[in-house]
Amino acid sequence: MLYLVATPIGNLGDLSARAIETLNAVDVIYCEDTRRTALLLQHFQIKKPTRSLHTHNERERTEEVVSALKDGREIAYVSDAGMPGISDPGAMLVEVCRREGLPCTVIPGASAAVIAAVLSGLPSQPFSFFGFLPREAKPRRETLDAIAGIGHQVILYESPHRVQATLRDLYDRFGDGPAAVLRELTKKFETVVNGSLSELIEHFAEEPKGECVIAFIPGRRDEAEVPDLDETLLTLLKTESVKDAAAIAAQRLDLPKKQVYRRALELKTE
Repeated sequence: MLYLVATPIGNLGDLSARAIETLNAVDVIYCEDTRRTALLLQHFQIKKPTRSLHTHNERERTEEVVSALKDGREIAYVSDAGMPGISDPGAMLVEVCRREGLPCTVIPGASAAVIAAVLSGLPSQPFSFFGFLPREAKPRRETLDAIAGIGHQVILYESPHRVQATLRDLYDRFGDGPAAVLRELTKKFETVVNGSLSELIEHFAEEPKGECVIAFIPGRRDEAEVPDLDETLLTLLKTESVKDAAAIAAQRLDLPKKQVYRRALELKTE
């Protein structure tokens, strides 16, 4: 059997008795980061061999896991925190096991997406989860296009140093709708900040600490509210290079990067 074991996202007390029992019983534990998992295992006095399985070796190690399962071994997989397969490796393991007819199951536990959907203060049924927005302009724009047709709560993960930029992208695309930023979930300094997107942009002018979740309800921005390209570029050019200003403006306004770059050059030389 392959066991996908959810691990705490901050509070070690959230590891269930069933998860501890499972990790003690398996033959080997595959993990996203052996060093991080070692701390978890040490805390609960679990002494089992570990093997890495992360984004860069997922295919190779999946084949290894499948071979071990066919030999009758008991395998657990844990990601760094939370539920494997949710913005973490693990989905490929399940896909291949299903295809090969091998048994697998989940030992449930903490998931930041579900916690955020409940704690956000926004209607939690239904909600849609999109993980981390892509950083590249085109896939990011395509993801925002997909979100545009949703009229209920959307959950995003975001690193602390990109929270304000992502909030600005959401504001530029969807207008000033209701939102929440949740940080340090399940930890001592867990916080939830509610407000409109513009209020949250102002609130997070200084970079927060800890991993963050953004919850919001996308709306449709009136054309009259869409920022002017020249105005946006002129503001950005005060602090950014032409290249960076063009990239940021193109992303915010959902415009072709080459077109925006040409206009940025013109404004810089005027």
